[in-house]
Amino acid sequence: MNDLDDDDAGWVERRLAGHDTHEQATLAYVLHPDLKSNRTRRLPEHGLAEAVSLATALPGLEVAGAEVVRLPKQTPGTLFGSGKVAELGERIKTLGVGLVLVDGPVTPVQQRNLEEAWGVKLLDRTGLILEIFADRARTREGVLQVELAALSYQRTRLVRAWTHLERQRGGFGFVGGPGETQLESDRRAIDDQVVRIKRQLEKVVKTRELHRAARRKVPFPLVALVGYTNAGKSTLFNRITGAEVLAKDMLFATLDPTMRGMELPDGRKVILSDTVGFISDLPTQLVAAFRATLEEVLAADLILHVRDISHPESAEQAADVGDILTSLGMKAEIPQFEVWNKLDLVDGSARAALEKQASASDRVFALSALTGAGIAPLLAAVSEVFEQTRAEAVLTLDFSQGRAHAWLHAEGVVDEETLNDNGWVLRVSWTERQQKAFAAL
Repeated sequence: MNDLDDDDAGWVERRLAGHDTHEQATLAYVLHPDLKSNRTRRLPEHGLAEAVSLATALPGLEVAGAEVVRLPKQTPGTLFGSGKVAELGERIKTLGVGLVLVDGPVTPVQQRNLEEAWGVKLLDRTGLILEIFADRARTREGVLQVELAALSYQRTRLVRAWTHLERQRGGFGFVGGPGETQLESDRRAIDDQVVRIKRQLEKVVKTRELHRAARRKVPFPLVALVGYTNAGKSTLFNRITGAEVLAKDMLFATLDPTMRGMELPDGRKVILSDTVGFISDLPTQLVAAFRATLEEVLAADLILHVRDISHPESAEQAADVGDILTSLGMKAEIPQFEVWNKLDLVDGSARAALEKQASASDRVFALSALTGAGIAPLLAAVSEVFEQTRAEAVLTLDFSQGRAHAWLHAEGVVDEETLNDNGWVLRVSWTERQQKAFAAL
């Protein structure tokens, strides 16, 4: 098992350095534990299908088999009971599997014991999603965010020696103090790495804030696409902006956020933002690491929640997206449309029923980003939202309110201005969000 230990120890270093650790396809076996005491709103069969999709999204993996494992209760040391561990071990050995993916949380002790029992590498759901994100990150910010999330995750899983972290620290080297255990040394190495990465991310965040401030000077509203992974956000983004963002039938095809300016049918210009897809049980480490990126959503003037309406658990996926947006602190006053995408995959009467249901609401739009059907009504509604939410007002500011005066010009809301002996009289045209922000100055 020493070779497996070394492989586990070098995981973050190799992945985040951008090296492909899979020289040839690794056979994987996917397990979805169905624990009675932990039933969610999702059917276990659909959960297993999603886990298989996650596995196939990672290059170099070939899924050799998958199954739902019913669990009356969790065994502390091995997750599964001894009989099931032996049964699964035989199956894994027969199939020649090199990696087991458990679609759920696995403790460090359970991971170690199962790897020893089965003689394979094991990843839980969080570990797999981190692997996918590490493989997809392309920008400097994305790589740093994934590295931070991976280190935060691995800090809780210090079962083995992590000597490779010394090399990651750029040649500083460190010597443990008197009586310092290997575990303490490993934790300190990770903590040092986390501090270094957070400092680098702070610089990136400041740059992002400068870009956001620059956009505010140009009075273009921001429209953010959000949704469950593989809901078709990038396809919709490409359809209405003419961009060529990677759009594939694959979980987490888009990781790094993309923005494009676009012109609506009435001539109004907006900025459209494509964001990373959400998923149920999204690792908390990733939510924290990607908070700076997701703040673009919180700063939006309109949110388009894209749903794969053809998916059997579309409603459950929408609820998961809502939970994540709430946890991020999304304000209730930000207007939101539901976009029921992939209508082309729905047949006959079911499609007609969905179109009728959507037409009954001015906040729901059924369409197909792939074919373009139904796009026009959505864009017309987006134009109408910004027309409705922009109101005119006359403000009188004295010279002591120079900061507020500068803010109004920075937001680009001043239509007319006159100067008198006491200060400024301004006629402004602003959104409800801008009005509330001005009142809070």
